[in-house]
Amino acid sequence: MLRGVGRRYGLRGPWVLRGLDLDLPAHSLVRVEGPNGAGKSTLLRLLAGIDAPTEGRVTGRQRSAYVPERFPAALPFTAEGYLVHMGRVHGLPASEAAARAREWLARFGAAGHARTPMAELSKGTSQKVAVAQALLAEPDLLVLDEAWTGLDAAARDELDRAVAERVALGATVVFVDHDPRRLAGAADVVHRLEGSTLTPATASPGDPGPRVRIEATGEASATLPPALPGRPRVERDPGSPGKVRFTTTAAYSDPLLLALVTARPPWHITELARVPAPVPAPVTAASDGAAVDLRSVQAPGARTAAAPAAPETVSRPPRTARSPVRGTTALMRYQAALLARSQRWLAPLLLYAAVLGIGVGAGQPVLDSLGYAAAVLLPAAAWLTRLCVTQEPPAARAVTASAVGASSAHRASLLTGSAWALALGCAGSGTVLLISEPVSTDHAVAVPLLPAALAGLLAAVCCALLGAAVGALCSRPLLHRHGWSLAATVLGVILALVTDGSPAKAAVTGLVSGSLTGAVRVPLVPLAGAVAVAVVVAALTSRVAALRA
Repeated sequence: MLRGVGRRYGLRGPWVLRGLDLDLPAHSLVRVEGPNGAGKSTLLRLLAGIDAPTEGRVTGRQRSAYVPERFPAALPFTAEGYLVHMGRVHGLPASEAAARAREWLARFGAAGHARTPMAELSKGTSQKVAVAQALLAEPDLLVLDEAWTGLDAAARDELDRAVAERVALGATVVFVDHDPRRLAGAADVVHRLEGSTLTPATASPGDPGPRVRIEATGEASATLPPALPGRPRVERDPGSPGKVRFTTTAAYSDPLLLALVTARPPWHITELARVPAPVPAPVTAASDGAAVDLRSVQAPGARTAAAPAAPETVSRPPRTARSPVRGTTALMRYQAALLARSQRWLAPLLLYAAVLGIGVGAGQPVLDSLGYAAAVLLPAAAWLTRLCVTQEPPAARAVTASAVGASSAHRASLLTGSAWALALGCAGSGTVLLISEPVSTDHAVAVPLLPAALAGLLAAVCCALLGAAVGALCSRPLLHRHGWSLAATVLGVILALVTDGSPAKAAVTGLVSGSLTGAVRVPLVPLAGAVAVAVVVAALTSRVAALRA
């Protein structure tokens, strides 16, 4: 639910939304209407957990998934590969994520593109992938921001049915669509957003569309399942208490069949038929001793076959809560795969290798060379972190943020950049140890190799963490413009290396000055300072990421 939520553009500027109060019950389909620029997408981003309100609070957050209006194809994965990564981010095991990815691609008619690179997909097929990543997670809250845009007729019908299934299984679905006929009459709640305020609206039922009649029989004492999908019209045969007739839209026929045949005891389906004429106006009648709302629902473009096919999907047992460590690992694996497949890591790697090759030669004093290698690592770490933070296109970043929260997604990108920088620093320090001489600067004093290796490695860690902090401070969400970000990164790297009191300068200076006498100074205090700076910067930027995604 939202309580007193307000939202500005970024951290300052005009209000987009003000004073919203909204409850989202389970088993409900919620439509949000309003003119362009009213803030519908902002509201949906708040509900999906992509953004945080500037004021007010969002409570009772559930597992959510989000589908944007346009999804980028410029991701370095195949369609199935991306879906598997997102399934794991949502907490699924790899095998289950792969199975669900294939299932949903098949349902949307994109099975033939499972191994196609996303950069080669059409806009319509990319949108199918976007819808599939949300549905394979079986979220409790599904947020659709004009998700039907770009889909072909068959895929739009399939999404209609998928929405009905999610609602039938207890989820909440919130959607915006430019077509007023989209799921017309099916929504449980319709809100209109206008003038920064949200008010209840009356939905226009429109054309009832194709409808299906289902006849079922059960034991005389059998009761109907609660919250029947689509709220069908229910008619009991007075002469046969175990015989019931249901009338619903074609979009809700499959979920209704699923609910009936999986009830305990099950209901037996005796007839399926298309209803040629619209159902009369909604009425209220008693069923099983309780008042039942017999309001009709409609999903335009649904299948019109006389006998719809049996449901292809079955309900699955609820997943256990996702482990924070497992979720972070899945996010980092996804971010690392993005970086590796994009080959953007090559530039900072080549920079580090080239500068290291120029400044470090065989036979040089080991402590001098380790200090130089650590200092060169700082700009490479800043570069790698900026790449990890900015590499996802905005729509893909919103999808990830909805799955785990914007703050968690940002922290994972920082951890990934830091991990790559640390790996690079270990490789550089190892190379230096292999080719350098364990002696002082004047080659007069022997330097113990193991303590020198420890000091050089910790100095590299200091510089990697400081570089990651510089990269985090000089990119989104604090700096969005590429030119300013690049200039700030260069300046930040220089200041981290030359400013008195900087942990990086202290670690490097300790190695170089120790080389003069052959004394090894392990940079424990600079390491503690670098860790503190990195933690504070990560916390700050992760918090701002939720406000300025």
